[in-house]
Amino acid sequence: MPFPNLLKALIALALSMFITGCVTQQPYDYSAFKESSPASILVLPPINKSPDVKASYSVYSHITLPLSEAGYYVLPVAVVDETFKQNGLMNADEIREVSPQKLHEIFAADTVLYIDITEYGSSYMIISSEVAVAATATLVDLRSGKELWKGVARASTAEQQQNSGGGLAGILITALVNQVVNTLSDRGHEIAGIASNRLLSSNPVNGILPGPRARPTTPR
Repeated sequence: MPFPNLLKALIALALSMFITGCVTQQPYDYSAFKESSPASILVLPPINKSPDVKASYSVYSHITLPLSEAGYYVLPVAVVDETFKQNGLMNADEIREVSPQKLHEIFAADTVLYIDITEYGSSYMIISSEVAVAATATLVDLRSGKELWKGVARASTAEQQQNSGGGLAGILITALVNQVVNTLSDRGHEIAGIASNRLLSSNPVNGILPGPRARPTTPR
C-alpha cells in the first residue's frame, strides 16, 4: 500500500477508535442481581478462545482476589478444578456443559461465573508491539438459572508505551525490541492480572455489585 494511502488508513482507524471510546455506556440493569443478593461465587475454568495455551489457567489464577475484595466468598479455584478432574471433566468446554442445577447440587454456591478469554498474548504489528488480554464474564444464579450480570475488560502493555522518537526506524526497532521482551518475560500473566481486576472489581460503571462482605461504601 502506498505511504499516503497507509497514512490515511491509520488516521481513519484512530478517528474510529476515538469516536468509539467516546460513546457513553448504557447503565446496566441490576434488578435481577439485587433480587438475587448472592454471597458466594463458583468460578469455572475460563474457556480460552485465544491461540495461547497458557491463557486459561493464567487468568484463572487471578480471579479470586478482585472478587474477594468485592465482598464475595469465592470457592477455591484449585479445589474446584480438581473436583471436576476427579469426575472426568478435564477441560473448560466440558465443564461449561454442566447445568446450573448440577453445579448448585455439587458446590452449594449461590452463583457461577463463566469467563471467556477472547485475547491473550503478544502481537507484532508494523509500528507497534503489545501484550494484551481481553475477557468477558457472565454471572448466573445457580438457584434460579437467571443471568445476573455480564462484563468485559481488556488490558494491554500499549497503555504504558510511549514513542521515544527516532523517526519511523526508531518506532520499528522499539516495536521489535518490545516483542522480544514480551515473549521472553511472558508478560501475558502480568497483564492478565490487570484485565481480571478491571473485569471483576466492584465499580460504579457497569461493574459487579459489592457483595455482603464488601467494605461499607456510599450507596449508588
